[in-house]
Amino acid sequence: MKRLRAILGLALILCIATATAHSEYYSKTESAVHMKEKVTHLHFFLHDILSGKNPSAVMVARPNQTDDKSPTPFGSLFAIDDPLRTGPEPTSEIIGNAQGLYLSSNQDINQFTIVLYADFAFTTGKFKGSSFGVFSRNPVVEPIREVAVVGGRGKFKLARGFAKVTTAYFNGTNGDAILDYKVTLFHY
Repeated sequence: MKRLRAILGLALILCIATATAHSEYYSKTESAVHMKEKVTHLHFFLHDILSGKNPSAVMVARPNQTDDKSPTPFGSLFAIDDPLRTGPEPTSEIIGNAQGLYLSSNQDINQFTIVLYADFAFTTGKFKGSSFGVFSRNPVVEPIREVAVVGGRGKFKLARGFAKVTTAYFNGTNGDAILDYKVTLFHY
């Protein structure tokens, strides 16, 4: 019995040593020549609602050292689950949602700026199940601004691009906004 244990122990040690000795890093690079890049143009409206009984954006953190009485004071962090709609009307068809975070990032209340990270996902139509990501500074007070698209999934795999954003509606008292997005995506 002792001899059997010794043999099994030696066999186990040899297996472990062999596995360790034969493992190595593996990498393979393939040419992407066969992949044809596509360009997709999208147009939709993001409804960012802070007010009411069922807001789509909620403050999750607020600095304790601010005299800013606006609905989005400097340093405030918001979680969003904003509907993407075909039009600016609250009754227009929902085609997806933007989920993520934005941070109020400018100390000057007259230069309201956010930093946005959100995943724009489509729940209907030919892009159902696909999304693209935005991670960008958004100077909200500018009439037309551009935000960066930094990735995607589904039909927007490896997406890059930009969105031109304009404000269709803004309520300075409660922070509600409807934003017009015109997106250009380069993807595979």
